[in-house]
Amino acid sequence: MTSPTGARVERRAIPLWIAPTFLLSGAAALIYQVVWQRVLFATFGINVEAVTVVVTAFLVGLGLGSIAGGQASRNARRPVLLLFACLEFSIAAYGVISVPLFRHVSAAAASYSTFATGVVTFALVLAPTLLMGATLPLLVAYSVRASGNVGRSVGWLYFVNTAGSAVAAILSVLLLMGDFGELGSVRIAALTNACVGAFVLLQHFRQTGRRR
Repeated sequence: MTSPTGARVERRAIPLWIAPTFLLSGAAALIYQVVWQRVLFATFGINVEAVTVVVTAFLVGLGLGSIAGGQASRNARRPVLLLFACLEFSIAAYGVISVPLFRHVSAAAASYSTFATGVVTFALVLAPTLLMGATLPLLVAYSVRASGNVGRSVGWLYFVNTAGSAVAAILSVLLLMGDFGELGSVRIAALTNACVGAFVLLQHFRQTGRRR
């Protein structure tokens, strides 16, 4: 295939394992959001301020994480799959402790002012969403390197990540929260992150072995 400048650009298929991997990653992230909102709202109440803080923290964290992940993926020598796996393991670790942590901090902050409570809530949600936001550009970078197609890589990964979030939103309401509760639901999400991280780490080692 020839680009408008006349240079020949090689187009290859995006590895099939990327779609289900990122779909599961997106599903886990949405489960966290649903559960964390319930935990925080149970403590601080459901009002405009609380909803605004939680949603803003998620969006800011995803945005800043995406910038950080994009910067990290610019260097072609960086092992983006290894970085992605480490992020998934880190998200899983935070997910396991998140509900007890949120409840403990919320109880300690019960006497705080509204502003201080908002800051604490923002910080609790911002930390893991920074990690979540960094995963997309890393996997996009790998897809671009593997397929040589930027547009298809970005569009496809956005699609599967959004699809995973939509599926998780439905499952969280209809199945997970009712059968497993808040703690059980985040443990399922954490297990999902851990499995995704382990699988991607295996892919990294396989490709490293091939280069040798």
